[in-house]
Amino acid sequence: MAGQGSGGNVLAALASFFIPGLGQLLQGRPLMAFIQFVLAGILWFFLLGWIIHLWSIIDAARWTPEE
Repeated sequence: MAGQGSGGNVLAALASFFIPGLGQLLQGRPLMAFIQFVLAGILWFFLLGWIIHLWSIIDAARWTPEE
């Protein structure tokens, strides 16, 4: 993906909007995707999952690959 602001990051952010961590998975970051998915799942039991959900969206939108 080209980096922040690219169409790839927009697609990743939209994917994370529906399922936390899915955008990170699309970006090729499976460990971060797993962490965010599991944390969101656990915290939704305490009605705090929205925090991780928002973090997942913002992280996918702002991520830039290291060169």
